[in-house]
Amino acid sequence: MWVEFISSLSEEVDLADPVDESELASAELALGLEFPAELKSFLREANGVFDEFGCGFVWPAAGIVSRNREMREAAGFGNLYMPFNPLLFLGDNGGGDLFAFVVEPPRRDIFVWQHETDSRRWVARDLRDYVHRYLAAGGENWYE
Repeated sequence: MWVEFISSLSEEVDLADPVDESELASAELALGLEFPAELKSFLREANGVFDEFGCGFVWPAAGIVSRNREMREAAGFGNLYMPFNPLLFLGDNGGGDLFAFVVEPPRRDIFVWQHETDSRRWVARDLRDYVHRYLAAGGENWYE
């Protein structure tokens, strides 16, 4: 479903091989939360997708873990930004802004976190809508 959907929107993307189930379970365990069903479905078909410029607008499971840990644990971020624990970052625009599900309380919507202002703004009603909007607009800053 996901591979066909993305391929129908763009030929300028690189799709990674599907995630191994044990890696997916380890990623959820590492972050202490269950990934949204839509994200797990996506990763089971393509463990990350990168646009023509190499930007990971949906990261692999390992990237999701490392970037979320970085955002939650970086020294000094607590003094600069609102808490990141309610978010599950899943991709970026290549310029510093990150895309995320809200996991506390759980929502299907995707929000953008803008790094210059610490704003968190709605950009898509679900992962499918996010992927469609991203690819239809050609990537960077499509959400502004």
